Amino acid sequence: MHEPSSDTVLPRIVPVGDTAILIEFGETIDSKINAAVITLDRRIRAMAIEGVVDLVPTYRSLLVHYDPDRVDGRALLAQLAKLRIDVEEPATEGRLWTVPVTYGGEFGIDLEAVARRHGLSTEEVVRLHTRPTYRVYMVGFVPGFTYLGGLDPRLHTPRLEDPRQRTPAGSISIGGIQAGIASVEIPSGWHLLGRTPVRTFDPERTPPVLLEPGDRVRFVPIDPARFVELDRRAAMHDPLIAPEPG
Repeated sequence: MHEPSSDTVLPRIVPVGDTAILIEFGETIDSKINAAVITLDRRIRAMAIEGVVDLVPTYRSLLVHYDPDRVDGRALLAQLAKLRIDVEEPATEGRLWTVPVTYGGEFGIDLEAVARRHGLSTEEVVRLHTRPTYRVYMVGFVPGFTYLGGLDPRLHTPRLEDPRQRTPAGSISIGGIQAGIASVEIPSGWHLLGRTPVRTFDPERTPPVLLEPGDRVRFVPIDPARFVELDRRAAMHDPLIAPEPG
């Protein structure tokens, strides 16, 4: 193992009870930190360590779940502490997905309010929202909820002071500097710009979760009639989209 350079992340590693270990890379939303998390996640999976039962990557940390009857927690912590990840190490580029969205109206009830807040037209909000290629930073909170980085700064919007108790599955929303794709109906304080017929989580489909950390996402507008057509197909467990070749 080489000595860590100035570009090497030296994570903070701490036990979480007697069945998990937390590996922290930082305290901010940062693409390099997130890439380091995903790289370590894939490296540990490839190691197939006896007793490690699950890995949970987040924006800036990796939670390692283990079975204490199959592996000693102290020995596992020592093994993980030897791993180093170079920040400048080329990251594997994730899959690219194009997600259809119907914006505004009943599909995106906050579109007009977001436009007024930023002094934009609704068409400009849609254009700014569909321009970037987003990065999937993590998937969680509920199964399949997709947290995206790359939102245009002109659309950065504080979350609602009074969160809604129910927001629809498939909601395409923004909150703070983040964008997101809701997988199921949930409470939310994010601003709803539109909705996609794509089910990012479907327990009757293999795999049940469509998008993974490190993937990339683009949004493309569709009209309400097209939404209804695709929604019928999605109800039959059709994923509707596939990663683009290359």
